[in-house]
Amino acid sequence: MSRLLWVMALLFTPILASAQMNALPAQPHLLVKGQGERTVVPDRFTVDLELQVTDLDTDAARRKVQASADLVLGAFKRNHVVEDSLQASSLSVSPDYDWRDNKREFKGTQVRRKVRGTFTRLEDTQAFLSQIRASAELQITSLEPGYSAEASLRGQLKREAGEQTRHTAEQLARAYGTRIRGLYSISDVAPDFAYGVQAGTWPRGPATVMEARPTDMYMPAAPAAPPSPAESLAAGTLTFTENVYAIFLIAP
Repeated sequence: MSRLLWVMALLFTPILASAQMNALPAQPHLLVKGQGERTVVPDRFTVDLELQVTDLDTDAARRKVQASADLVLGAFKRNHVVEDSLQASSLSVSPDYDWRDNKREFKGTQVRRKVRGTFTRLEDTQAFLSQIRASAELQITSLEPGYSAEASLRGQLKREAGEQTRHTAEQLARAYGTRIRGLYSISDVAPDFAYGVQAGTWPRGPATVMEARPTDMYMPAAPAAPPSPAESLAAGTLTFTENVYAIFLIAP
């Protein structure tokens, strides 16, 4: 059986090596990259909150979490949350422990719930945040800006990147006195290089980058602090990038 496995491994090794080498064609070709990029102002602001209470009285913990959830949901609705975006998870109940003197000590039952909602206006997001008082039992876990037309924008950027690959390939072919015979393959994932030296590193697939600013982060006030005016929250920008990699066959 061991000898048979070795024979099978030797038989399949050339096939695997051949498949890897065939990632790029053996014929003369051009490998080009196109990139579409757009910077936009976000028009969606998604806020995530987590509510959690630990108590030896399980029902008391549940009531506290439910009361906090009602307050948060009310604040979302008062500030024009997108109805379809409002989500509240089911209650999660589990034991909670602490370590004292190298021993695990039971603290009580932890009841948790997560709430999420999205606003379409920055002003509504500011108003919502000003009404939330964070504590150990109510925490804002994230504030994520977004763009409502992201899907259609990404499709447009892919088309632009694809057109750019053909334009680049035509220019390269013309510069070296040859011509393009046809498209061999096109993908949004960079192909494996079969050359002796890999020149540079190309990003693999699309990437979304937000230009972070200090005011993009909401720092909740301490529970004992007096109420503060509405948070000055800047929208910043979002940059969407789509990469397309194309292989064109050229005349020998």
